[in-house]
Amino acid sequence: MAFSSDSVRIFLAVLDHGSFSAAARALGRVPSAVSMAIAQLEAELDLVLFDRAGRDPRPTDAARALEPRARHVASELRRLQADALALHGGLERRLTVAVVPELIAGRWSAPLAVLAREFPSLEVEVLSAPQADALRLLHDGCAHLALVFERERLDDREAFQEVGSELLVAVAAPEHPLAAGSPRLEDLIDVRQIVVASRDGAGRDPRFVHARDVWRVDSHLATLNLVQAGLGWAYLPRALVQPLVSAGSLVEIRFDNISNVLRLWVDVVWSRERPQGLAARRYVALMREDWRTA
Repeated sequence: MAFSSDSVRIFLAVLDHGSFSAAARALGRVPSAVSMAIAQLEAELDLVLFDRAGRDPRPTDAARALEPRARHVASELRRLQADALALHGGLERRLTVAVVPELIAGRWSAPLAVLAREFPSLEVEVLSAPQADALRLLHDGCAHLALVFERERLDDREAFQEVGSELLVAVAAPEHPLAAGSPRLEDLIDVRQIVVASRDGAGRDPRFVHARDVWRVDSHLATLNLVQAGLGWAYLPRALVQPLVSAGSLVEIRFDNISNVLRLWVDVVWSRERPQGLAARRYVALMREDWRTA
């Protein structure tokens, strides 16, 4: 075969630098080696690639016709080399990230764009799952990372990096009794509250529970449906409910003696029981940088 990775490199170097001697300097070779390589390539192709009539070789029409494909091959070879080096350094074939639905509109996608540029061969899978399910995917090895809200208790199987926060606001349907007036904390004890918790009951953070009558669901979206139906009040992410509040289909409850707003921190979590791959480590670092510069 006439063309090889080395001959493509030499061919393009002569095109880019305008002479055999300049190409040789760029490649770290002697001019005679470059001249001989081009001559051998021309002989094998039975084509004249450079007109040597003048002081410097000038590319022929045949060389210009081959140039676009040669540049494409050179680019693919560089990508292949980069992919091989990345795999040697621990790059995963696929990075799977589980994201709770309430954070789907968050700032998690920009770091993936950076990964796509840095690791072109990396496949990315994004799963949307309620928090308990997202963490279960992580522990079962079906996800490398989980972007979730802070947990009530630390799990010694998990490592995490805090990457932001979300404001929770107390809301109710417009016809709910709490929507009118300014209730006090003690008034909430006998009013049904919808609380986000996992199926096994975990997640009922006492900081957010003020009622004796509690209905438990496993996602903020399910909570939103119950609140809109007038079945109770709840703390929900402000970004999630703001369009509904603006449209008048939900009302922010204004408490008299406590704030109606809570801040919930957002973490990217990974398993301590499995080694982190290169892409997962880079994603965590990018999320941390994005949060600190926000």
